[in-house]
Amino acid sequence: MPLSIWCILIAAVLPILSVFPAKMSKEFDNANPRDPDYWRSGFRSRAQAAQANGYEAFPLFAIAVIVGLGQGGDSHWINQLAVLFIGLRLIYIFCYWTNRATPRSVAWTAGFLTTVAIFTSPVWS
Repeated sequence: MPLSIWCILIAAVLPILSVFPAKMSKEFDNANPRDPDYWRSGFRSRAQAAQANGYEAFPLFAIAVIVGLGQGGDSHWINQLAVLFIGLRLIYIFCYWTNRATPRSVAWTAGFLTTVAIFTSPVWS
């Protein structure tokens, strides 16, 4: 199975992991995990925003990998781009956690362009 397919699984799990540290607080109420007051500001708010963006980015990435491979794109190239996407998402999450807006936007843009490159890879093969 191509590495890029495994990257789809990783990309699906990353949103869950991006919010996990915010749930480690003693104030977190697992009986009411969506309490808006808990997620209102600071690190918790940024972690939740990173999670939401991860869920938003996932479908395009997953479809891009499936289309790229399914339409005859070079699997080695798609694998490299998929790993790059995962690395960029990790940078994105870290930037969100640490409140670094400009590098976060750069990582998001690079990740989006990586997804477009995966999707269009069959054209260039």
